[in-house]
Amino acid sequence: MTKERKLHMVKVAPYIFTAPFVIYFLIFFIYPIISTFWTSLCQQVGFAPPKFAGLANYGLLMDPYFKMAVQNSAIYTFFTCLILVPFPLFLAAILDSKFVKGADVFKSMLFIPALTSVVMAGLFFKYAFSSNPAALMNAVVGLFGIPPQGWLEKRVTTWIVLVVFCVWKWLGVNIVYYLSALQTVSNDLYEAATIDGASSWQKFLHITVPCVKPTIIYVLTISIYGGFSMFAEAYTLFNSARTPGDIGATIVSYIYSQGFNRNNFGIASAAGITLLAGVLIINIIQLSITDPVGKKEK
Repeated sequence: MTKERKLHMVKVAPYIFTAPFVIYFLIFFIYPIISTFWTSLCQQVGFAPPKFAGLANYGLLMDPYFKMAVQNSAIYTFFTCLILVPFPLFLAAILDSKFVKGADVFKSMLFIPALTSVVMAGLFFKYAFSSNPAALMNAVVGLFGIPPQGWLEKRVTTWIVLVVFCVWKWLGVNIVYYLSALQTVSNDLYEAATIDGASSWQKFLHITVPCVKPTIIYVLTISIYGGFSMFAEAYTLFNSARTPGDIGATIVSYIYSQGFNRNNFGIASAAGITLLAGVLIINIIQLSITDPVGKKEK
């Protein structure tokens, strides 16, 4: 092979190796977004030919059902992030310490829920939190003299169930993320801090947290996305996209209801584009505040 041919291969090779991802990205990400945006500008019911309607479909922003879905998704995302970002880090730090015996057993136990089907887990939570006095949670609260509750009949208790469901499902996954990050932290830092008389809590705040900051930001980012895209959990609990009084409504359930129950693909697409734009804006703000690449420090 001549020198010129080798040089040509060196220049072409990166494009060959990146081509599969670029093609996949264009076909399964860019094209659906463009297609969905165009549909959001049209009136399309069922399989009838679409008719251009401009921004009329974005009048959904004034729909009380959509407003309730946005509010519910925001509340769900806030509380799941509040628990699933710091709490797994604390548990991972404990499991990674030398003082916990049988840490591998606990790691396996905490990860098992992530391997469980959302549908099967949802059915369990549906019956465990039912209004039946003999249901699991009513039996538990009955031990404390609390009367049976209609957990899935009130808005507050419904979201407690959904948050508990989410924490149970994804706690182990986030712990694994943090445990992987903790393996990169040098023990020399902890030894130096011990010599200086730092307590365990001070080591955690001033060594562990700064060293795993990129992972914390990553977990926060995917938690925000996961919170706003939640659908299967609520659908399984209520066996429907629509819930009594819309207490379990989410943005994705609104999209499902408009697209598959009412066959109104124009409004469903507008809701999808609104969700995409909202999540992008929130994540951009979050990333600018958390500064994952250290631009502010530089």
